[in-house]
Amino acid sequence: MSQPHDYCAIDFGTSNSAVALPAERGIKLVELEPGYTSIPTAVFFSAEDGSRAFGREAVQTYVDGYDGRLMRSIKSILGSDLMDRATEVGLGVNIKYIDVVIAYLKQLKQVSERHAGHAIERAILGRPVFFVDDEPVRDARAQTTMAEAARIAGFKEVAFQFEPIAAALDYERTCQKETLVMVADIGGGTSDFSLVRVGPTRHAKLERADDILANHGVHVAGTDFDREVNLAAIMPAIGFGSPGRQQSVVPGAVYFDLATWHLINTVYAPNRIIEIRQMVNMYANIRHHERLMRVLERKLGHEFAARAEQAKIDVALTTKAEIDLAHIEADLNADFDEPRQARALADKLAKIVDAAKETLRLANIRNDEVGALYFTGGSTGLRSLTDALAGVVPAAERVTGDRFASVVSGLGVYAARRFG
Repeated sequence: MSQPHDYCAIDFGTSNSAVALPAERGIKLVELEPGYTSIPTAVFFSAEDGSRAFGREAVQTYVDGYDGRLMRSIKSILGSDLMDRATEVGLGVNIKYIDVVIAYLKQLKQVSERHAGHAIERAILGRPVFFVDDEPVRDARAQTTMAEAARIAGFKEVAFQFEPIAAALDYERTCQKETLVMVADIGGGTSDFSLVRVGPTRHAKLERADDILANHGVHVAGTDFDREVNLAAIMPAIGFGSPGRQQSVVPGAVYFDLATWHLINTVYAPNRIIEIRQMVNMYANIRHHERLMRVLERKLGHEFAARAEQAKIDVALTTKAEIDLAHIEADLNADFDEPRQARALADKLAKIVDAAKETLRLANIRNDEVGALYFTGGSTGLRSLTDALAGVVPAAERVTGDRFASVVSGLGVYAARRFG
């Protein structure tokens, strides 16, 4: 017999994660780290003593220079063959990618149980509309893998809810009238859309299938923005796109891998280092190759990724960014501005806008029938993106939810209806 309130809701995100627990009046978010209810989806494996750190502590441990391996954006490879493969985390120790997911979910469970004061055996997990675009077999595999990881982490019963549907349930709590809402959930790994009928007479219903007109999404979001900013703003300083001796530009593969979170460590493999060192004769400007080798030798790829993310945010807030690259070479820096960011992200934003339009088409709904456009997810802080999406449904009221809590709050609402 299950204990009362032995359940939780988990928003396991590409960039950040959160947990909701039932409370006397509704739900409450778990303080996963002191002062924070949303934490980076990150795990650091120490090569010095075999310990693990999670969230902000994981990122800070890596930044402080401790020897080990930082793992981020693991959700983005769910459904791929990588999940069954092992990766080295230091001292000759290998761990499967699936075990990284299990370790992180187990950490969320243990912290939540300390706050609840009792065991938590059931969980609602959020999931994107598509883990994998246009590949239903791999998409189904991704959910199966995530469910298996949650059960190994200690949950006896696991169920799923679409993340944009969860956001709609959170929005509905404040709705005073019947409304057709388009939820735009733009996170770190996916951009998801749902068209849902919400209102005060509907929110007590457990089954909402009749209220959901359409779901659609695309595997393009915040981490893709960071990669494009990295390639446009930082990588040229170490040779990306620079002239080659035997071809128009130097080969770009190493730069694309350095700009992609889950591929960064592959560039540090000894054989890869040897291969890149031998590319020196391909560079018209040898200084670019020297900088690249310095980046690889000092393992600065994750530092680049973090600085690219910050540059994206700075441009969104102030229209420009100054990026200090003195850790590569004294007095080296790069600047970035809004026009260049707009060009760098244009293709990605267009794909997201197309996904929003396709959601309308799937629902057979005119854009002027949508009463509200509800934004959630960390990447909705990008004004150019929200403006473009508002243009899809120009008559809709623009509503901004809690970028990091709307989904987990809605998952908590759903968990209470299903398990409570």
